[in-house]
Amino acid sequence: MPTPQQARAQASAITSGKAGPEAEAAPVSQLRTLFERHRLSPGHRRIAQYLIEHLPEAAFLSITDLADRVGVSQPSVTRFAAAVGFTGYPALREKLQAIALGSISGGAEENRGNELQSAVDAEIENLENLRRDFADPDQVIHVGRELSASTPLTVLGLRISASLAEYFAYAARRIHPDVRLVTRGGSTAYDALLQSYEAGGSWVLAFSMPRHAQETLAAVRVARGAGLRVALITDLALGAVADEADVTFATGTGSRLVFDSYAAPGLLAAAVLQAMTDADPERTQARLDEYEQISDQHQFFLRD
Repeated sequence: MPTPQQARAQASAITSGKAGPEAEAAPVSQLRTLFERHRLSPGHRRIAQYLIEHLPEAAFLSITDLADRVGVSQPSVTRFAAAVGFTGYPALREKLQAIALGSISGGAEENRGNELQSAVDAEIENLENLRRDFADPDQVIHVGRELSASTPLTVLGLRISASLAEYFAYAARRIHPDVRLVTRGGSTAYDALLQSYEAGGSWVLAFSMPRHAQETLAAVRVARGAGLRVALITDLALGAVADEADVTFATGTGSRLVFDSYAAPGLLAAAVLQAMTDADPERTQARLDEYEQISDQHQFFLRD
């Protein structure tokens, strides 16, 4: 078994894209399973999120160093360990080390591709995790119904998340009578959210991809304060924005390249759109038929 120093060096290769996809994606999945089955306080969620994001190094930290890195007290770390089912921090750290070292030994040998192929493999892992999540589609179906009934429906995506919000809003307008897209933060977002509530809206669909913007958190808080409910599509079910949302759908992003990719969040957004179409099939069909007539009349698209 590698020493802690060797593990850190090899783990550095993993996060820089020099090892197989399983070395990164599988540990994240394991930690999510470990932490998300427990009800955690906001302080404990901060510890969990740090461990997920910094596993190769965090697995070998002392309780003092981990507390300092997260910005919590040592007793908080001890209570966190107990909250997720361990007798104390040493037992939790042993589990973290097993996950980190197992990802190194299992992933490096299987690397047969280049950097771009590894990025694709990591996204495949994200999609496989999402497929398992879809084994129980009830929450997606329920939220789709709620979003379909919200008139107007506000879609929020700031900074890097704007592209996903724009995709969702573009498609949703084909099946929903009043979709309002918010891609600018600050007072502009506040105005749009307050106006949506005053116009009778009940839900906001928000996207928050890393790096998570402070203005997204502020906008979600404004929405909740105004009386709107928030459904969130993000990469982690732990964190400040997720804490504020009424419903959170978490799925992994591709982080093997310099800029993240969003295969799984994009598919999750499409699944919510599908749930919206199924929630009111008559309205959906009528609006799609009307749009086809208009697009033919004005020749929006090239003829095949």
